[in-house]
Amino acid sequence: MVQRVLSGIVLTVFMIAVIVFDKIFPLALNIAVAVISVMAVHELAAALGLQNKWFLCLPSLAAAAIVPFCNEQFQFLTYCVYTLIIFSALIVCHRETTFKEVAVLYSMVVIIPCALHTLVSLRELNLSHGMFYVLIAVLAAWVADVGAYFAGTLFGRHKLCPEISPKKTVEGLVGGTVVDMVVMLLCGVWFSAVFYQGQVGVNYIALLLIGLFGSLISVLGDLSFSIIKRSCHIKDFGQVIPGHGGVLDRFDSVIFTAPFVYLLVMFLPLAGV
Repeated sequence: MVQRVLSGIVLTVFMIAVIVFDKIFPLALNIAVAVISVMAVHELAAALGLQNKWFLCLPSLAAAAIVPFCNEQFQFLTYCVYTLIIFSALIVCHRETTFKEVAVLYSMVVIIPCALHTLVSLRELNLSHGMFYVLIAVLAAWVADVGAYFAGTLFGRHKLCPEISPKKTVEGLVGGTVVDMVVMLLCGVWFSAVFYQGQVGVNYIALLLIGLFGSLISVLGDLSFSIIKRSCHIKDFGQVIPGHGGVLDRFDSVIFTAPFVYLLVMFLPLAGV
């Protein structure tokens, strides 16, 4: 547990550093998203046993690295080129690989970088307070996970999905949701009352919705990648983050939660101008 807490603190500090230095070095967020995307795709390729098939891995890692820096038009172009390369590789190396391997890897290279890219898109939604949006999107996933972990440890009695994730409980889900909603509101209070001394308004209804549904969606992401791990017969995607596993183990819920937050705040902005 100590390793898990310390690693969580380091990750949080890293995200705060990216947010704090955004004005000075805006590309820091893009670089962080690109690094996370590349590491996540690499971990997935390793889980599928494809790490030695360079004709699949290299184009996949390249696409994962490029997408976080692209606008919509270039993102579409990137995936068009990637599609041509990856299926050409399948045709040329059809004796060494299968369509199933290509299909799984291809779908994840589309899903992971695109979903994480919404963190960059969130920043662009509000030029003044976009990084607050990014912080909320990441915390909505991580706080739900931490709240569910401690609530499940203390009060867990009823299994949520024992065949997929034996340690998850209904009590943990409820506890994680409640904690997430409370923390989202506290973030709003800190942002408005403390950071801006009440000069900037915050949409607390939107924060409540993010805490409620963001928590549920984060569990969906966690369980989805748990199924992938079970199908690959592995416990974790890696050991990069002590106490948490791989990068994908830590960001699986963010991959699902960030797009939801992006869609919500498009209609319900979190902060005033």
